[in-house]
Amino acid sequence: MTATPPAPGAVQHLAPGIRAVLAPNPGPMTHWGTNSYIVGDGRVAVIDPGPASETHLAALLAATEGETISHILVTHAHLDHSPLARPLAEATGAPVHGFGPAEAGRSAVMVALAAEGLAGGGEGVDRAFAPDVTLGDGDRIKGDGWTLEALHTPGHFAGHLAFALGEAIFTGDHVMDWASSLVSPPDGDLGAFMRSSERLKARAARRFYTGHGAPIEDPAARLDWLTTHRRARETALLAALGPEPQPVSALTARVYTDIAPEMLPAAERNVFAHLIDLVERDLVRATPRLSLSAGFARR
Repeated sequence: MTATPPAPGAVQHLAPGIRAVLAPNPGPMTHWGTNSYIVGDGRVAVIDPGPASETHLAALLAATEGETISHILVTHAHLDHSPLARPLAEATGAPVHGFGPAEAGRSAVMVALAAEGLAGGGEGVDRAFAPDVTLGDGDRIKGDGWTLEALHTPGHFAGHLAFALGEAIFTGDHVMDWASSLVSPPDGDLGAFMRSSERLKARAARRFYTGHGAPIEDPAARLDWLTTHRRARETALLAALGPEPQPVSALTARVYTDIAPEMLPAAERNVFAHLIDLVERDLVRATPRLSLSAGFARR
């Protein structure tokens, strides 16, 4: 891929045994659209089939014409990544692999928030997602001439997986070249995001293939930027907090002074993710209890 968007549906040859097909779903949360990856030659795996789109299904089948799709892998159950998995499976007979249903992997805090009615924001959750094969951290998926290792990388999504192929990693939405990843509770978890970022950095990969946008040629530098960016947001948020409780909306307006108004709802979710992390670390208190409508103050 290049610095300009490829044509949706066109096959992009990225490296030997790695192709991408861009889905026709551009937007403020998806950039150019979702990257669907094809791994291997002859008998191949498809990573992140993408949104429910007959056009994109036809493009993926055309891109693999004369080949066999043996595996369908899903990084996470957001509506821009997973809904086409089942139609592609029905068209090809390939099993769908993923971490589990949409709610799988949530922490106890996120389970409690979801039970009180907190729903995810951003791209929307594919609540119908149900893989044929569940994958755990470290599981290996072997095909014809390729082996992918599943890496559980929660943060953007509780059941988020990355897939390592040699010195390359398909990072889903955890790392992207054009924006920081949205962390929107109860699906997103900032503490988990930071831990997953450190884990990915320790892999010392040479290239990241991302869910949206161009490949990342310097993964360590990008991960450094992401974690530094998050720590800077935390510092700004702690500076905005005082002894009196403040709502998430007011804190967001004080911390995010450099974004377009239409992005403020996503920014509020990121601020709430930071606040949950700070409450769990006993640096901040929530009044009357931890929720999106709570007031937050320094301890």
